[in-house]
Formats: sequence, C-alpha cells, structure tokens
Amino acid sequence: MFRGFYSLTADPFRKDIPSRNLFQSKAFAEGLARLEYLKSTRGIGLVTGEAGSGKTSLLRRFASELNPSLYSAVYFPLSTLTVTDFYRGLALSLGETPKFRKVDLFAQIQTAIMTLYQNKRVTPVLILDEMHMASNGFLNDISILFNFGMDAQTPFVLILAGLPHLVDRMRLSHNQPLAQRIILRYQVGPLPVEEVRLYLKHLLQLAGVEYDLFAPPAIEAIASRSRGLPRLINNLATHALLYGYAKQLRTIDEEAVFAAAAEAGV
Repeated sequence: MFRGFYSLTADPFRKDIPSRNLFQSKAFAEGLARLEYLKSTRGIGLVTGEAGSGKTSLLRRFASELNPSLYSAVYFPLSTLTVTDFYRGLALSLGETPKFRKVDLFAQIQTAIMTLYQNKRVTPVLILDEMHMASNGFLNDISILFNFGMDAQTPFVLILAGLPHLVDRMRLSHNQPLAQRIILRYQVGPLPVEEVRLYLKHLLQLAGVEYDLFAPPAIEAIASRSRGLPRLINNLATHALLYGYAKQLRTIDEEAVFAAAAEAGV
C-alpha cells in the first residue's frame, strides 16, 4: 500500500527488526552497559519500564550478543506460562526431562545449573519477562530456587523484567528475601524529542528512505502523543503513513499525525 508510494523497501516500523539494527538511544545504550555488568558479576537484575518503552528489545539485543560457548540464554514471558509451565520449561531448556513434584523440579533445576556452570563452563542467562504479573508466592519461589550453596555461589544470571510497579512490589516485606539479592536495577525511560527524530530517521533509512519523510512539526507531534514510547511511535508513524498515502502527501505533516492519533486511539 504505502510502501510503493514512499519507495520503502520494507515496513519501517515492524516488530521483527533484527536485533543488530535496533535503534540505540542513550537509555538503550546505558541499559546494555548495565546488563553487561550483570553478566560479568552474575546474579539477579531487575529491568523495568512502561509498556512499549523497549524493555523486551533491550533484552533481545543483550541476549543476541551473548557468546553461545560461554552463555546459555533462555527467555520466558510470564503471560504465556503458568508457574508449573515455567518450572517445567526451565528444566527442559537446561536439557532435563522435567520431574513431576515441585520439590524434585527445584532440585533438578539447581543441579542442571550447577552442572552447566561447573562442568561445562557455561553460565545460564535466564530472562523472565512480564514479572509484574507474578504472584507473591512465585516471587518467593524464585528467591528459593536461585539460592545456591546457602547463597554463597552465583552460577547464573537472572533478569526479572516488568512494568514499573514491579519495583513497588519488591519493597513489600514479604518480597524482601528476593529484593535484597537484586544487584542491578534499571528503568528504561522514554525517548526525548531529539531521539524520536533520530529513531524515525534510523528506521526509515533501514527501509530505504533517505529524505525527511516526517516534517519537524510532525515529529514533535509524534513525540508528544506517544510520550516517547517506541511502540506508540511505531503505531502513530504507521497510521500517519497510511493517512499520508490516502491524501497523497509526499511529506507527513502535523495534521497527518493528529489524524493518525485519533485513528489509533493515542
């Protein structure tokens, strides 16, 4: 549809952009640096951010750059799993045939992690997304499951990711056993206006566009209506291109963005 009109080689705002091509904002680069620190020290990290802020993209980029001979990365989004599914999936990802009883699963998972780390010199990197949905019981289980050698050993990297209120939940007294073991906390922030401009330019260049397709007032409108959240920027920009195509606009103006925002419900 609009791809031919704007001479695009691909949809610039699609979700499946290769991790190596993701836009590196200042927040994104800082997040990668923090995760690299966690990788080097091992232990538990907490990554939070608003919906659409780019948490999962950050984690995807981090995981894609891990040396597979030294690290074994596993990603679990909690929204698609029950707690039992998680334990069984974790055992499977570690090369085990899952046991049936929870106590046996715990022992099996811990043994598998220690075997990977001590015998194969491979550090498991476990990424648990959407942890704001986790029950307090599950958070307590995580604290128990990732306690090795009476907390004297850390043969893993565990990253808990979720919406900002996950931080508040960690302050509750019954979650302190887990909260006190978190050695890295990072919140992914929104893009400022200038980075929204660079973000749009970066993605459009990947799709073959070399001119300023979005006028400066349009970029400011996108930044304002999206609150700097990449997912909303993508939605607004796509709807604006559809509107621009329908109106035969060679440059997307502010009016196109406001029409797109109304259509997208932003």
